Amino acid sequence: MSQLRYDPSTDMWVVIASERGKRPHDFRIAHQEKRGGECPFCYGNEHQTPPEIAVTGRDPDIPNTPGWTVRVIPNKFPALSLEAQGINEVVHVPYKAINGIGVHEVLVESPHHDSTFGTHSIGQLKSIIAMLLQRYYDLRTNPKLKYLQFFKNSGRIAGASLEHAHCQLIATPLVPVVIATETRIATDYFQRHGRCLYCDMLEVELSGTRVVELNDDFLLFCPFASRFPYEMWIMPRRHSHDFGLITDQEISTFCHILSTGIRRLESAFDVIPYNMVLHTAPWEIGHEHYHWHLEILPRLTIVAGFEFGTGYYINPTAPELAANSLRQVEEVISQP
Repeated sequence: MSQLRYDPSTDMWVVIASERGKRPHDFRIAHQEKRGGECPFCYGNEHQTPPEIAVTGRDPDIPNTPGWTVRVIPNKFPALSLEAQGINEVVHVPYKAINGIGVHEVLVESPHHDSTFGTHSIGQLKSIIAMLLQRYYDLRTNPKLKYLQFFKNSGRIAGASLEHAHCQLIATPLVPVVIATETRIATDYFQRHGRCLYCDMLEVELSGTRVVELNDDFLLFCPFASRFPYEMWIMPRRHSHDFGLITDQEISTFCHILSTGIRRLESAFDVIPYNMVLHTAPWEIGHEHYHWHLEILPRLTIVAGFEFGTGYYINPTAPELAANSLRQVEEVISQP
């Protein structure tokens, strides 16, 4: 029987159509043809991108040349830009607008064109996270910016316009509505109960059937009100509102559990388009009751009329079934 499940962290409901019970082999995502031609993110083509902002693995004093391991460049077609001068709010009641101030960058994950978060070595993942943190710390010093959204679109269905493995960072002058809602809900919950909402969620999930992987510092699980089939979250087990406060030890355990989660998806599905989004507290003070986490959102179904009309998602795979299916591929990925 289907259920309507409530997500207390977003104040949203999800329809779990469990009678459909879709397992990995029930999803058919077509293979995409390679586009061919030169890739601007591959070695030797550094001149085809805007000048790099940051780099690892190669002397930064010899910019825009091969030899790097991770590279950050401006997005060639930015959604937001610091070239916009001032906020300059314009109000036409009931509407208002501001200049598109912000930063839009591309983090090229590896010189290897076909690498993925599942095939990156742990060392390469650590380099990616270290670069993300470097940009996180640098951009938060700009008083015009309020939030940095780190995200990855993997596969054309998930919005990737280039095949080469890359992530994106967009810093915004406003706190995004999703984060503003989640932080408000987390604060309200703490004021009512004296506890962190996400820590309470962790306590339930740690002993439940939706666990996919667990280590000393992080939990990988399919959330109770999963919006998408095989949706997974990675959440720190200690309370931490700010991704920027992650420790060196936690970077290592985070990379291991992230690698495991993506490898399981890639092993379970022939083709697995997905989005990955980091949720962390805004840079302004006062959000200590939030709890940062990473969401991995497979794009195996199409968001359609019901979702657009109601704001409710329909998920044909219960998270308990999804977690169990993903645990089944553990032996496959544990082999060298």
